[in-house]
Amino acid sequence: MKRWLVTLLALCCSLCCCLAQGGRGYSHSYIEVTADGDTIVGYQMLPVYSFRRKVDMRRYQRMIDNLKKVYPIACEAQRLLAQMEREIVDIADKKEQKAYVKRMEQELKAQYTPVLRTMTRSQGKILIKLIDRQTDRTSYEIVRQLRGGFSAFFWQGVARLFGANLKSEFDAEGEDELLDRLILLYEAGLL
Repeated sequence: MKRWLVTLLALCCSLCCCLAQGGRGYSHSYIEVTADGDTIVGYQMLPVYSFRRKVDMRRYQRMIDNLKKVYPIACEAQRLLAQMEREIVDIADKKEQKAYVKRMEQELKAQYTPVLRTMTRSQGKILIKLIDRQTDRTSYEIVRQLRGGFSAFFWQGVARLFGANLKSEFDAEGEDELLDRLILLYEAGLL
């Protein structure tokens, strides 16, 4: 009985917040449908999660904290990869292309090594999946394209030692559905 009361209260609070915002703040929250000359107004509410145990709540909060730390890095990786691909096309000589990739790698190492060293394993796994989500290519494919097959094989082995997989793909309808929803909330500024 208490669970239903809490769920009902959460739904009412979500509806009140949505109405107070005028349907702003979350993509596709305001719905207007015209049927037979009548206008029906509705609101798509944010998902409400109920946790039976404190452990589940802590995992959810940890996932939010991890996302806040690694999502900006994944967006930056997407931006830098697109920039590198645009500039590599302009370089005709293969030797110069390799030198450019090596120079960019050195710059990235100098900038992101301190950040990556402080990451936890779970943050690293989320980052690998987010890079796949942002670039539509796995981290393994990116390393293989830019540094070659042997380097990709080596870094895949290192990742496997730490319990990660560079070939991990982001599955928005499967195991990463909650993470995908959290990303939408983060992008909307609601986290």
